[in-house]
Amino acid sequence: MPRRLHLALVPLVAVAALSLLPACGGPDHDLIIRNGTIYDGSGGEPYAGSLAVDGDSIVAVADSLPDVRGRREVDASGMAVAPGFINMLSWGSDELMHDGRGLSDLRQGVTLEVFGEGASLGPLTDSMRARRERNQNDIRYEITWSTLSGGLEVLAERGVSPNVASFVGATTVREHVLGHACRPPTDAELDRMQELVRRAMEGGALGVGSSLIYEPAFCATTGELTALAAAAGEYGGMYVSHIRSEGNRVLESIGELIRISREADVRAEVYHLKASGERNYAKLDTAIRMIERARADGPPITANIYTYVASSTGLDASMPPWVQEGGEEAWLERLRDPGVRKKVAAEMNDADAEWDNTYAAAGTPDDILLASFDVDSLDRYAGRTLAEVAEVRGTAPEQTAMDLVLQNGGDVQAIYFTMSEENLKKKIRQPWVSWCSDASALAPEGVFLDSHPHPRAYGSFARLLGRYVREEGVIPLAEAVRRLTSLPAENLRLERRGRLAAGNYADIVVFDPDRVRDHATFEEPHQLATGVEHVIVNGVRVIRDGSHTGATPGRVVRGPGWTGESRGGG
Repeated sequence: MPRRLHLALVPLVAVAALSLLPACGGPDHDLIIRNGTIYDGSGGEPYAGSLAVDGDSIVAVADSLPDVRGRREVDASGMAVAPGFINMLSWGSDELMHDGRGLSDLRQGVTLEVFGEGASLGPLTDSMRARRERNQNDIRYEITWSTLSGGLEVLAERGVSPNVASFVGATTVREHVLGHACRPPTDAELDRMQELVRRAMEGGALGVGSSLIYEPAFCATTGELTALAAAAGEYGGMYVSHIRSEGNRVLESIGELIRISREADVRAEVYHLKASGERNYAKLDTAIRMIERARADGPPITANIYTYVASSTGLDASMPPWVQEGGEEAWLERLRDPGVRKKVAAEMNDADAEWDNTYAAAGTPDDILLASFDVDSLDRYAGRTLAEVAEVRGTAPEQTAMDLVLQNGGDVQAIYFTMSEENLKKKIRQPWVSWCSDASALAPEGVFLDSHPHPRAYGSFARLLGRYVREEGVIPLAEAVRRLTSLPAENLRLERRGRLAAGNYADIVVFDPDRVRDHATFEEPHQLATGVEHVIVNGVRVIRDGSHTGATPGRVVRGPGWTGESRGGG
């Protein structure tokens, strides 16, 4: 096999080249990983090799590095060595404020958390900051920033192990200008919303993200979303979306995303692609064909998924949009009205509803698992189905759902079993699909044990590598690594990330392909994945021999419009 040696095409090249010469004195490099199987993120054939790291960057990737030494060395014999994995949809910002380790993801090899599906850390008005602080529960912190960039910087300054990045949320922008008014913006208001997106892009946002089944996001028109996407596109940003329906109107909703992409002339991504509800399973094939056609003759369309047949969202997704208009307090007030409750219950059982009726998609309250509450007295119901709780309480499931929201003082997290295993494998096979957790970054300890999360928080990436790659052979390991690394990095236009190459940032995961697996279950979700032995973030080891080192080298990773001195590194 020909010797492979890649040197950085950056100003450090001379230093890197000299440091590869035999040493007379001390160590040559900060870190050397030897004797691993290199999966460089390209999707190409893996090869036996080693790599060297100085500071925050890879300085060499080669078949071997016999003549140099490292201050620290890792023997990766029998292990895969890959770029750090990118979680395309994380909800971990609050949890990372409390515990910067992000263990649930880090132990799966995730080195970059991407936020911003609809809601983002900024831009915030004073009233938005105050409301977010009031709505905090077990995890509390002062919101001292107003911009998205400022929020990310505070997060990094507090100390995080993974890198962090974000889209600017279309919902956050709308609330900033319109509050919870469910109407189209005026021309002047839309101009202001676009300007907020532009400022967020200059601050490093990756693009603009929407989440269209939730209040007040469902009030946004296609034209409004197109205008925001176009503003992000001026800076090379993309549009991502939890589309308007994942069930009965999933095809129309994918069509809307494609229309926005074409009219705004931006890349676009479907967040956690699915066809929800048994009656809609067959639509996935058509959805895939629609995306393939759009990819052939317009800006690239991509998608991400998690590796489970159950979704997780609030009980708000079980109730029609009209009852939630105006915000949470208006929703709760309506649910106290017996006449409204009767109408809501009837619409919850409407399988033909045009709104994204997740209650009907589940088919039965036995397939709705209650996950977490804000009120301690309701915690006894976490991990039980809505059907079980309804029986215990002696009320119909629909009424039980409304009662729980009222008693909780707001939305209740739940898990909905609405997808098929066959469709999940179809999605895994698509070369334009990357991966996400669509969950928080947790740890099996402390305050996190008060919730009953979806197991995807602890297992989405390890489940891909263990079950769907190793055990079932749905796709090869090299392809899985490509779609965990270089595919999302290229989609996001991140510089120096997503591949093992000299000059790139040293975000690296070393894992055992024969042992990597998820352990979290729907019954016992707080279980860390195993098989990932070492994780390096910006050249610093955060996981060593499967354990956290205490290091928090994570940075803010900026998008293509950032007006700072560099991109990608913070």
